[in-house]
Formats: sequence, C-alpha cells, structure tokens
Amino acid sequence: MSAQIVDPFYAISISGLAQRLKAEGRSVIHMEFGQPSTGAPAAAIARAHEVLDADAMGYWSSDPLKARICRHYAESYGVTIDPIQITLTCGASPALVLALSATFKPGDVIAMARPGYVAYRNNVKALHMVPLEIACGPETRYQLTAATLAALDPAPAGVILASPANPTGTIIPADELRAIAQVCRERGIRIISDEIYHGLSYAEPTHSMLEFEPGAIVVNSFSKYFSMAGWRLGWLISPRDEASRAVAYMGALFLTAPSLAQHAALVAMDCRDELEGHVGTYRRNRELLLEALPALGLEKIAPPDGAFYIYADVGRLTDDSLAFCKQLLSDTGVATAPGIDFDPVDGRRYIRMSFAVSTPEIEEAIRRLVPWFEAAWAKAA
Repeated sequence: MSAQIVDPFYAISISGLAQRLKAEGRSVIHMEFGQPSTGAPAAAIARAHEVLDADAMGYWSSDPLKARICRHYAESYGVTIDPIQITLTCGASPALVLALSATFKPGDVIAMARPGYVAYRNNVKALHMVPLEIACGPETRYQLTAATLAALDPAPAGVILASPANPTGTIIPADELRAIAQVCRERGIRIISDEIYHGLSYAEPTHSMLEFEPGAIVVNSFSKYFSMAGWRLGWLISPRDEASRAVAYMGALFLTAPSLAQHAALVAMDCRDELEGHVGTYRRNRELLLEALPALGLEKIAPPDGAFYIYADVGRLTDDSLAFCKQLLSDTGVATAPGIDFDPVDGRRYIRMSFAVSTPEIEEAIRRLVPWFEAAWAKAA
C-alpha cells in the first residue's frame, strides 16, 4: 500500500511569515491559529511548579483526572460515563488518530463537512481511509444534517462531526444532533464527535453527542476552553466494550499523555471563574468584529455561534486565499488563515480570523484592516 499524500497546513506558512516579520521588528497580530493567547489558569501553573519540585514523573495516566472528567460530563450533560472509557492523550490530534485507527479499517469511507478542520481529511487519508467531504453552505449553517447523511448511498462507515465547528464556529442544535444519531443508528454509521470547542458558545448551549448516542466516540482537549494548548493534553471517550482497544493503541503509538500536564489539568478543571473570564473576552472580541465587518465589506460570514472564529467570504476580492492572506499580513501585520486549509474546493474564496487574542489586539487589528479593505475594494471596483 503506497503512502498517502496529505495536504499541508497552510496556516503554518502564514505563521512562519508572521514570525519573520516580527523578527524584523514589525508589529504582528496573530489571528491565524485557533489557540488562546492566554496561558493555563494560575492555580494550574502553581500546581505544575509544585510537581516539578517534588516528582520526577514518568509514564502515567491519572485516575483522578479521569474521574474528574467523568464528573464533568455528569454535571454538564447529564451523561454517565465510566473512567475506563477515558483514554488520556497527547492532545486532541492523537485522540482523533486513536478514534480512527481503533474503530475503522483501511478503505473505510468517513464522511465530514466541507469546510472542516484540515486534520480530519488528512488523518483519514494518512490512515488509508477515504474522506467523503460533503459541501455544506449557509442553507445548513455549514454543518452536516440528518437528511444529508440519510441520503448518502452507500452509507459511509463513519462520520466526523464538530459542534462548535472549525472554521465556522457554527453549533448543531440538540434536535438535529438527535436526528443525526437516529440516522446513524439505523444505517450503521459510527460517529466521531469532536467537542474540542465545548465551553465556548455565545448563543445556544453546546450538547455532547453522548446525550443522544451513547455509542459515539468523543474527542476533546484542554487546549481551547482550558487555555492549555501547549500542554498537549486531550482525551478520548470510547464505548465501554471498545475502550481497551483505544488504550492499547494509545500505548503502542504514544505511550502516555504528559505527566505534568495531567497534574495541572486536574486543577484547571476547577478554575471556572478564570476560564469564564476568557470566554467573556472572546465574546467581546466577537462583538467588535461583527460590528466592524460592514466597514470591511465582509457581508457573507458563517454564524460564529461558538469557538472563536470568523469565516468570511472574500471571493469578490480574490480566488487565491493563500496569496490574499500573505499580502494582508505583509501590508498590515495581521495574520489570518486561508480558507483552502478548511475547504480544498471553495476555500480559495474564504479566510478565517481567530479572535482568541486580547481585546486591545482586536481593536488594533480592526484599525489596520479597515483602510486596507477599503483600498482593496476600491481597486476591485
């Protein structure tokens, strides 16, 4: 079996250019990556210092952290899970690799929304499975629906869902999640639910797929809501009868999750006041960008119900979003992500802006972007 060709993550090249500009003394505002600009909660950092002074650490999987995650699902979603269903991972990315490799076989077709996170199709391809990217536009709020999955012939082996989604921030309502779960049960479609942006919502609440399908496989992480991206810690929830296979794959591929991160994460889960303060900042940043969009001439955007992204149609200005983002960065110092990362077909007409930075940075970005877009529209007229 030959090696699969996977697409590059083009935002990395944008970030590299941003770093070079910064090294030259330019002022750069990083809105290209989906990562909080804040650090881990203060109490979690303090706990990490304590552990560094007292524990040599080693390969370890924290039973107290698994138990705390179980309590989180009971309190947040009314769902009962057992610690043995939880596999602690080196971030959500390895959790997705585990979910795919432990559940499906080479050649299996895995459905996913387009636009969607670049790693979905790349991981599926790298594992010799077949990504079935389904175009999703404003009529379905850029999300897969039960009707869409019911109409697929033949039925795929699996589907990857994300709510809130990257790059759009859209949330799938509870009734639609319930309908999707029903269709997938009837058609034998296994569900992987990427819930990494849970906790980051500005309209309706987020629901776990486990509320509607106990057999769903859930991917989550401490990177987004808990502001611990660099700590590389996530988790996978598997059905009870499949959990041992996920643990075996984790040990074979990655050994264990980072010990220090596990100690810190257990404390972070009880730092809600500080973390909700971050959500308040994202909410304000979102409001500022939505207010500024008319001045930028960006009228077509995905509804940013959650996460921390604006996914905007710039098709009247360009059909090369990568070149567009590079020029925008070079001219203004504002780094954004090209839509081709998330949609290899139509993404050339879109860009994604992350608002997980400080409010003063958002205000400064708007000050830079308004005249730049005014000039771009004048040139395009």
